[in-house]
This record gives sequence, structure tokens and C-alpha cells, in this order.
Amino acid sequence: MVNLHIITPVKDSLETTLRTIERIMQSETSVKFSYTVYNDFSTNETTERLDAESKKQGFNLINLKNITTHPSPNYLLILQTAQQKAKAEGAHLLIIESDVIIEKETVQRLYDYCRELDKAGMIASVTTDMVGNINFPYLYAQKYKNGIISTRKRLSFCCTLLTIDFLRSFDFGQLHPQKSWYDVYISHKSIESGFNNYLLTSLPVLHLPHSSRPWKLLKYTNPLKYYWRKLLNNKDKI
Repeated sequence: MVNLHIITPVKDSLETTLRTIERIMQSETSVKFSYTVYNDFSTNETTERLDAESKKQGFNLINLKNITTHPSPNYLLILQTAQQKAKAEGAHLLIIESDVIIEKETVQRLYDYCRELDKAGMIASVTTDMVGNINFPYLYAQKYKNGIISTRKRLSFCCTLLTIDFLRSFDFGQLHPQKSWYDVYISHKSIESGFNNYLLTSLPVLHLPHSSRPWKLLKYTNPLKYYWRKLLNNKDKI
């Protein structure tokens, strides 16, 4: 039995992905965890490297092309699979995305907060840029003090722990199959289910936004082009 399941969805962006994996595997923690990388139809080059690294570093690798023909992104399948595994072992679920670089103490401190915070549903680390400034998707938190913030605003899945109590209260099988991303909906569902969501501005992680899907950077450089492409290609549904 493990106390914590950690997952990382991967879509190419090999350089940042390898940094993400390395930091997770080097975590200084007493909590027993399992770590699974979900490879969401990356290139052959990325897939081969992930396979080699999984053997070298000892994490679990699931190549989604072996279990589904649904095109990327497959966040729904990843969340549903991860929830089932976590519930089966009575473990919390920690999502760390492939464009996030954590610190050595991040995993342990997130786990500790599960027991310390009142009726926690979701607990997230705030994200920062290379110089330590809070960045997307937590721009709304730039005005917050350094500490533990109970919030009704949405939490991203950049580096977020979902407690076992919340996982048992809401079945991810109810999530809309036509959506692409679920962090906003699940954040609200946690609150609706009577849990508290917390944003840790005192436990930042480095975020390199959209490294796995560079076209989404148009949101900042050319918003009109981004929303046109999103609409035209029926992408990025929240």
C-alpha cells in the first residue's frame, strides 16, 4: 500500500518533462508514493526516451496509445484511471504537470498539509516564473500574502493534490467527455461537495507554461489568433 499517487501527463516537450521527472524522483520525503507518467501520444523519440528513463529511474510509464485510439489530449482517461488506482489504495492523488519543476520538499509538505488543513479537498502550490514572480494560471494570487490561502477560485492542476476524501466523494466518471481540461470544474466540485480548497503561496513551484502545447502561447502573444484557432479546431475546451 502507498499513501500517495503522483502522476504526470506528458505530451512531448522532452526537455521540461525530464526535468519534471528528475525532481519528483529526487524528492526528499518519508511518505511512500508511486509515480506514473502518462504518455499521451508523444513522438517516437519522446516515447523511446521515456521508456529508457522509466527503466533507469524506476517510475511507471503508461503509453496511452496502447489502451486508446482517442487523440490527445486524454486528460479525462488519465484522471479516471488515476482516481481508480488512488481509491483502490486509499491514497491521495498528486498531479504534477510536465512543465512544472518542483523543489525537494514539495511532495512531503503537500502531503503533510492533508492532515493539517481543515477538510481539504484540493491543495495546490502557487506557480512562479524563472525569477520568482507568480505567473499563469495564478495571476489572481499576486495580491495574496505569503502563506496558506483558502480560496473559492479555481485551482490549476499544475501541482495540485486531491485528497482521498474528495476522490471518494466525486466520481470522475461524471466528467463531460467532450471537454479537454477539467481543473476548473473539479475545483468548483470540491467546494460544492463541502471541502475547502487551499493555495499555498508559501510553497511555490516553477512553471514553464504550455511547453507541451506551444500553440497555446498565442493566448498571450496573439489572443485573437489563439481564440480563432481554438474555435476553428474545436480545441482546448474547459
